[in-house]
Amino acid sequence: FCAAVVEAVGGRVAAVKPQSAFFERHGSAGIAVLERLLLDLREAGTLSLLDVKRGDVGSTMGAYAQAYLADGAPLAADAITVTPYLGTGALAPALDTAAETGRGVFVLVLTSNPEAAAVQHAGAGQAGAPSVAGSVLQDVARLNAGAGPVGDVGMVVGATVGRAPEQLGLDLAGANGIVLAPGVGAQGATPQDVATTFAGLPRRVLVPVSRGILSAGPAPERLRDAAARLNSELVAQLWT
Repeated sequence: FCAAVVEAVGGRVAAVKPQSAFFERHGSAGIAVLERLLLDLREAGTLSLLDVKRGDVGSTMGAYAQAYLADGAPLAADAITVTPYLGTGALAPALDTAAETGRGVFVLVLTSNPEAAAVQHAGAGQAGAPSVAGSVLQDVARLNAGAGPVGDVGMVVGATVGRAPEQLGLDLAGANGIVLAPGVGAQGATPQDVATTFAGLPRRVLVPVSRGILSAGPAPERLRDAAARLNSELVAQLWT
């Protein structure tokens, strides 16, 4: 199935975002498939964004960085997702390794699941204090300051969050990074939602869609057509 996906969209999309958990649950056999998928994407000239949401401290975070961001690592991807809730500073091993090897890191800021608001909106409304999401975004902006055309550190902001960035006072454009905007399709967001939430950022938004495209398979031509249709809808909304 992974080979069919690569055949269908390789070279035709900005990136492919494998969700590591669905490979890990099959043990070593699943990890072997993930290794092959990452290799096949590389050979197809297609960027890989591995969704692993890793976050830890010290040498453990360093080990994760070596696993996913080091040159020659079996699971090396072009970018990964990371979680900042042990402190954004704890992500330094991943950020440093990504910078050294020309890879990217996407930090969770406002995620697409409704449960996240209890943590990520916390602190909003307190005089002079940012929300948790706002604090993380400030760290991303600091890390990307002076980089051009955009920095190496991206942010995950769900397409399902509606007006939350505005309500929380988040300056997504000022963070100078690429926005990964999950939630279109099975989670309920639409291309119009993407255009509304990320108005003014059409060149900086990556919209991953998994089930909404994969359900059209497994034939490569049907997967390709589904991806092309969705891409056309997104372009029409973001550029009008």
